[in-house]
Amino acid sequence: MGNNLKNATRRAQEPLRGTTKRAQEPLRGKNLAVLFIALSFAVILSFIFDNLIVQNISKLRNLFLDEVFLGITFISSEIIIFFFLTSLFLWQEHKRKWILPLWLTLGASAIISFLLKISVQRQRPFQLGIVSIPEMLMSRSYEIWNFSFPSFQAMLVFCALPIISKEFPKIKWAWIIFAVLVAFSRVYFGLHFLSDVIVGGILGYLIGMLVIKLEEKKKLIKRIFGR
Repeated sequence: MGNNLKNATRRAQEPLRGTTKRAQEPLRGKNLAVLFIALSFAVILSFIFDNLIVQNISKLRNLFLDEVFLGITFISSEIIIFFFLTSLFLWQEHKRKWILPLWLTLGASAIISFLLKISVQRQRPFQLGIVSIPEMLMSRSYEIWNFSFPSFQAMLVFCALPIISKEFPKIKWAWIIFAVLVAFSRVYFGLHFLSDVIVGGILGYLIGMLVIKLEEKKKLIKRIFGR
């Protein structure tokens, strides 16, 4: 009799679960729509007020913040990010299957960033004389191919966010804070406009999400390694 009662209760709860799940789907859709509108509005505003924003942020510079953001600039280099994230996924054996998608994400971000840079060829704020930058951050590549739009550093740190959120949820917020600081440091030093880092961050995140979807749908790891 006890088992019959449990089964009846379970059957009664199943339609409610289905109803709840269906009710959550439109809610997710609404949230995505609101997020898309907010991000689009932020991008438009950043393009309009780019010069003013980078000028005012540069006024925050002082010796302490310079040292802090120079440190962030150093540890956010492509090589350090690549080896840190690879080591993070190598650390736990059951996470190693995500190393290939991680590399694919980083590589796709680098390629797309390069193609956009040479297509748009937007000069950096310091090149336009809007602000100055420390001499140690100067690079000849800025004059040849490494243009301002979009920010590759922003793409790099944000493209890893979806995979980190999926496999290392405990450090997700730490990585988000780090990514935001990296993006802000690019505007702080006059290396990028705010629109460069916003668009770079959005593109990077979308690339990361796309790679996860492809992996879950196509099972690339199993096809390549047979496991």
